[in-house]
Amino acid sequence: MKTLFKNGIIYDGSGGEPFKGDVLIEDDRIVSVVEAIDEPADKVVDLTGLQICPGFIDAHSHNDFFYDKEESEKFYKPFIEQGITTQITGNCGFSPFGQDNDTPHKATIGGGLFTVDHPCGFNEFKERAKGNIFVNIVPLIGQGSVRAGIQGYSSAPLSKEQIEKELGFVREAMEGGAFGGSFGFMYEPDRYAQEDEITAFAKEVAKYDGIITIHPRACSIVSADYPLFTKKSHLEMGLDEAVDIMHRSGARLEYSHLIFTGQRSWKLVDKMLDVFHREVAAGSPLAFDNYAFHYGASVITVVFPEWYAKLTKAEAAKPINRLKIRLTILMYRKVLGIDWEDLVVAYISDDHKEYEGKTIEQCAKEEGLSNLDMYLKLVELSNRSGNLYLGKYYNADIVKRLMEDELSIFMTDAWVEEKGLQNIAAFQTFPQFFLLGKEYGIPTQTIVRKMTGLTAERYKMPERGYLKPGCKADITVIDLDHMKVDESKPDFKPEGIVHVYVNGQPVLENGSYIGGCAGEVVLKK
Repeated sequence: MKTLFKNGIIYDGSGGEPFKGDVLIEDDRIVSVVEAIDEPADKVVDLTGLQICPGFIDAHSHNDFFYDKEESEKFYKPFIEQGITTQITGNCGFSPFGQDNDTPHKATIGGGLFTVDHPCGFNEFKERAKGNIFVNIVPLIGQGSVRAGIQGYSSAPLSKEQIEKELGFVREAMEGGAFGGSFGFMYEPDRYAQEDEITAFAKEVAKYDGIITIHPRACSIVSADYPLFTKKSHLEMGLDEAVDIMHRSGARLEYSHLIFTGQRSWKLVDKMLDVFHREVAAGSPLAFDNYAFHYGASVITVVFPEWYAKLTKAEAAKPINRLKIRLTILMYRKVLGIDWEDLVVAYISDDHKEYEGKTIEQCAKEEGLSNLDMYLKLVELSNRSGNLYLGKYYNADIVKRLMEDELSIFMTDAWVEEKGLQNIAAFQTFPQFFLLGKEYGIPTQTIVRKMTGLTAERYKMPERGYLKPGCKADITVIDLDHMKVDESKPDFKPEGIVHVYVNGQPVLENGSYIGGCAGEVVLKK
């Protein structure tokens, strides 16, 4: 099957100047990208006035957890509708593989954010996913999920035998084609991993020239996982830890979602970027990805200190511990510059939908409680597993700085919620990057490169991210003049995404979703 795209403005993923031309694909490969192609084709698509790009690559996703859900298509559809054809998955220490089938800790594998129906090793995951995914998945193995499969949320250090078992899952994944591994030091159980376990995991990934992605222990000036008074900000300490792991292991490093949570963290932008560029100048292989919007999703316990997270419900209810958590959260809020109005409830439970979409402050006023008592009540009502949207990740100036930085690539870090308030990033992120690029004066070819070729290079995917002969036929056609998002409606279907092809198969045409399981698990060569 030959498809010929005629008269488009070609952004080939290299960052070079766009040019008018034609693109010919045959089956799942790009055959030719030149000024004019006259040979016959089974299908001709006129792109006059439109822009043709490589399919967009989401550099940070968790959509590997949804491939085997009932009605799984709904979890991928909004990403296709924003032009995404490939997603880097297994981030933040979470992956739906890397466990024994019969692990007794199945409920802990997704860290409270995701559920796993079929715990398994990587090779079984590949077989189960075959023919069941709607976009391409680039897999990483999550250290937290492997650890959870071994001993759940226990904070006890892993024994040497348990670490070796963990490394066995890593070897299976890397030898089977995974692109690397990930850590999520802000989440259970990754926050309990000791240095010997962390180093062993990262070194095993590095043996296969894999990349590691790290959700740091802190994304703000202070956090719950470091002592309150330290020489450096906790945000800087989190980056230092990530860099140290990179140096100890020899693995390439992608620092996940560089954010500055809380207004008082915003002053640290220069210091953080200086570390990245100083390391790169010295030859270190690291970079970062970033959001388009100013908030993101997290678990409701994200502001809990490690000591409190370890407590049982009975211990947490003791007056002395209630007093300590009250004082701790009060201090963190004051130091961070985050208000209760910045915490929006996404989901508590099926029995408490009345809280969804409201801030903690709004909920407190309605129930006549203090903000802190309302927050702790929601934590308990959700059995410590509710979800929030946390604001003040950025301001407009920071988003501009990160988008312009040569080390940044773009991502969503979002998923379609089965219940509760949806995250705008799952629906509108990549069109928003284009609109911000126009607002900030960033060339469109730079925007396209950061969501295509540069991401493919960073993860060493030679067949993705470019419009050039031999590459996989992942293609996104856009209409820059009619690009539109709506921040007042999180699940708004963006305008300006015209055609999307995944491995040569049309999944969106003329702005209308077609669907089809055209994706594949991409394997490292």
